[in-house]
Parts: sequence; C-alpha cells; structure tokens
Amino acid sequence: MGMDVGGKSGGSMATPNVVPLIDILLVLIIIFMVITPLIPKGLDTLVPQPSPNQQQNVELENKTVVVQVNMNGKLKINNEDTTWDGLGSRMEQIFKERAEKIAFVKGDNDVMFMDVARAIDIMRGAGIDKIGLITAKLEAGQ
Repeated sequence: MGMDVGGKSGGSMATPNVVPLIDILLVLIIIFMVITPLIPKGLDTLVPQPSPNQQQNVELENKTVVVQVNMNGKLKINNEDTTWDGLGSRMEQIFKERAEKIAFVKGDNDVMFMDVARAIDIMRGAGIDKIGLITAKLEAGQ
C-alpha cells in the first residue's frame, strides 16, 4: 500500500497501489487467451456406416433422378427417353409426391453448356429446389 503524506486534512491518507493488481490481471488474460484455442469444442460423434445390403442401394437409385443431356440433343431421365418439350411436365409428374425436390444433370463431354443450362432452367421451372451437376470426375469417384 502506498501512502500520501500531508494533504488538506493534515494527516496521512492511505491509497491502494493498483499497479500489481493490474499486472496480475494482464497475466491472467494472456494465459486464458493462450489456453482457449486448446479447449476442444463440440461433441464426439460416430458417423453411421452403410450396411452391405443391396436393398438400400436400390432404394437410393429409385429415389435419385438424373437428367442426361446427350450430344445429339436427346434427353434421358434415368435412362428413359424424353424430349425438351416433355421434360418439364415429366419432372413435375415425378416430383409431385416427393418431399425432397433434388435432381441431377449429367451432360456428355462434348455437349455445350447452353443445353445443360436449358435443362436446369426447365427443371427449376418445374419446381425442383436443388439441382446438382454430375461431372466425369464425380462419376468416377474422384
């Protein structure tokens, strides 16, 4: 503790010295700042592994809708031939009773992106929420 001598009242007056207290607080702040990133956050989880059942794969294949745009301008929906005019109505018919409106577009390597964009536009007009693109690398599993 520091001490002031003199003053208006003529006696000694005690004032606390806060410099060591501030030093201790600064050291504690630095310690907590260093320790905070080391504390693990979140919960440990286990990701469920797919069962070897083929039934699950068949069900997933029936649920997945893939629109293929071929080089010659032909379209296929899950290997079923369709036309540009019938794509929208067929997609509406497929997704009429489904809650998840997700579809994929796969184009040949030599197809112009304009045709793929046209298919995406028709599918969005049919009410499909999410449309993914399947590339050759994605299909090969890379």
